[in-house]
Amino acid sequence: MTRAWLETQLTNLVQPDEVARTAVRERVAEILRPLDATKALDDVAIWVSGWQRNSRPVVDRPAALVFAANHGVASAGVSKYPIEVTSSMVAAFRSGSSTINAWAKIAGATVDVIDVGVDDPSGDIRTTTAVPAQRFDHVVTTARRAVEALDTDLLVIGEMGIGNTTAAAAVCHALLGATAEVWVGRGTGVDDSSLAVKVGAVSDAVARLRRERSDASPLDVLAEVGGLELVAMAAAIVTARQRSLPVVLDGYVVTASALAVSMCAPSALDHCWIGHRSAEPGHTRVLDHLDARPLVDLGLRLGEASGAMAAVPLVRMACAGVSHVPTFAEWFGSQ
Repeated sequence: MTRAWLETQLTNLVQPDEVARTAVRERVAEILRPLDATKALDDVAIWVSGWQRNSRPVVDRPAALVFAANHGVASAGVSKYPIEVTSSMVAAFRSGSSTINAWAKIAGATVDVIDVGVDDPSGDIRTTTAVPAQRFDHVVTTARRAVEALDTDLLVIGEMGIGNTTAAAAVCHALLGATAEVWVGRGTGVDDSSLAVKVGAVSDAVARLRRERSDASPLDVLAEVGGLELVAMAAAIVTARQRSLPVVLDGYVVTASALAVSMCAPSALDHCWIGHRSAEPGHTRVLDHLDARPLVDLGLRLGEASGAMAAVPLVRMACAGVSHVPTFAEWFGSQ
């Protein structure tokens, strides 16, 4: 359960059940409503069916995993809040007192927070590797076990960590190019001065990466300029794929981690749907690169899996709309 395991899985990805998807697609064409009247949601139901391997897809047990860690780069002043906020938020998640808990209750979902480095932050990406090899392996193991332990039919992946939008911007800048400015947003709501510091930190991190690791793979990028929870989320995405679990991804930080996974294997995110479009400007650029359509677009920027959780009722509705509504033949044949 190490980086080698992660790399091996990415070369041997589980594929969806095409028989189930075809059955749902055919059912949608005959269902008791005008053709394509709910096409966007029908597409979601077809997607779920392939990964659940079920021609009557259903979401009864949605579950969220929130991976939490702090970042050494936070010492540069890239966030409006100190890193101590992360441990406070972890306590709130565990007591059921945060926004994600309140929204999960409405969505009928559970929430588990996985601490992968709250009290032991990643290295400062400006000057050193964020996640050295031994910690990388440990985090992969932790994330894999967390996903494997779940009894769920839809996995929501989120994060919490002061400084992690800076790490996300560095990952995207390293993987997709352009300038640091286009990837850096205000995160927790920093002012112009702190925003400039954040841009400088991302520029410095990627410049260091290019000097020291000119041949860096996407996983190397996560390790060098990402962070502990970004590595954990990459491992969670791959583990869910091997379990054939449909996954709803949260915002910018989660999508930056997913971007690295997709650049290891082009089809590696086929079991994932983006839950929402973050207010962070870099998120839209990543979504455009991935050709991904978010389920919700409300300008949210909270993190902690909240935007993805807001999309869970839509996924549940999509499945109900094809599994619990009769076709024309079924309805009129029963009269």
